[in-house]
Amino acid sequence: MKAWFLLLLCAPALAQDPNAGRSLAASCANCHGTDGRPRGGTMAPLAGMQAERLLALLAAYRSGARPGTVMPQIVKGYSEEQLRLVASYFGSLPVAQARP
Repeated sequence: MKAWFLLLLCAPALAQDPNAGRSLAASCANCHGTDGRPRGGTMAPLAGMQAERLLALLAAYRSGARPGTVMPQIVKGYSEEQLRLVASYFGSLPVAQARP
């Protein structure tokens, strides 16, 4: 069975799951810290970033307008709906500064 077919079957469940954004955003923790609060000052905090701003940044990575080391590849692995869920999740969190 093709992987895209499985994604199509799962898409309605993701849209209905209130924790879908949080689940998808968990993969961001490797670089951007738990709940978008990175340690140190090398990565941008995502917690509290306006969803539309984050979506614009992600679109720039996807299109190649914004250079990056791994973000251009990572963002291409998500659908537009998944990126909206992730951006909405981070936007719903209190604004955070990088942790020491």
